[in-house]
Amino acid sequence: MRSLKDLNTMDKFCLFNGMEVLSAASGVARTRLVVKPHHLNGLGIVHGGAVFTLGDLAFAAAANCGADAVVSTNTTISFVKAAGEGELLAEAREIARSKKLVTYEIRVSSAAGDLVAVMLGTGYIRGKPAQVDQQ
Repeated sequence: MRSLKDLNTMDKFCLFNGMEVLSAASGVARTRLVVKPHHLNGLGIVHGGAVFTLGDLAFAAAANCGADAVVSTNTTISFVKAAGEGELLAEAREIARSKKLVTYEIRVSSAAGDLVAVMLGTGYIRGKPAQVDQQ
């Protein structure tokens, strides 16, 4: 089982972009992004790629904190409200599991509780722990 510290240091892209895993247990996780000016697009709202990445981190943390490695095979996003500076939170929750596939619902919200995006992610269960290069 991966520790919270491992989940926060293994994903270099999310680490570089200021995203963190707040909590994770098998099938559920919560992540956070404190929005900075470099997360904004040309219209002054949070870039869709930042919203997607935060949700994807929650999906990855929830799916990979157990014994098996899971890789995403498909993830969709629906943006429902623009977000500006402040804090964004993403919550992932497992909604289905079979022998080789898992499905997660991910909700990204502002700190005030406004829903920003809804995601649906499907992952393939590899059945072996993730190998991580710690260099």
